[in-house]
Amino acid sequence: MASSPRTASIHRETSESSIDLELDLDGTGVADLETSVPFFDHMLTAFAKHSLTDLRVRATGDIDIDVHHTVEDIGITLGTAIKQALGDKAGISRFGDALVPLDDALAQAVVDISNRPYLVHTGEPAGFEFHLIGGHFTGSMVRHVMEAITFNAGLTVHLTLLAGRDPHHIAEAEFKAFARAFRQAKSYDPLVTGIPSTKGAL
Repeated sequence: MASSPRTASIHRETSESSIDLELDLDGTGVADLETSVPFFDHMLTAFAKHSLTDLRVRATGDIDIDVHHTVEDIGITLGTAIKQALGDKAGISRFGDALVPLDDALAQAVVDISNRPYLVHTGEPAGFEFHLIGGHFTGSMVRHVMEAITFNAGLTVHLTLLAGRDPHHIAEAEFKAFARAFRQAKSYDPLVTGIPSTKGAL
């Protein structure tokens, strides 16, 4: 068990967005979010709740053009904060997997806190990427966010949609599956001594 809190606080600013993000990996799932993108608030709330990560985000951006910049930049910041908060990763389970249903949708996620960024994301139905969820969040943004988190947090993630018809349900099942798998991977394993890698480092 780590002696120091697994927390991070990051400010990221570009010409396209301004983001303040705080997280606690050992929280209870409290979300305090103002991203300016309502459906993304909903997805991040699900992530926080089901990964047991306390998450606070304040973000503004050029959403008059598109939500893409703001959403992707929040994903980058979230991934960066996760990597910082994980520290040396001593004592963690490292691997996690989850199978999550939401009515018609069924998603599976497998996470390895590997420091080897890699994303395999498959199974979404043709046309999902073009669908506007809530009138502003395209289905394509799910993959963009997962790429941003994965590459900046140093995670290997396999995310597979096994079934699904409703775009809202598809996106939410994917976020929840990722959250549950990440919750398992970041958790401490009392049987693990030191870094869970034969290399001695992650």
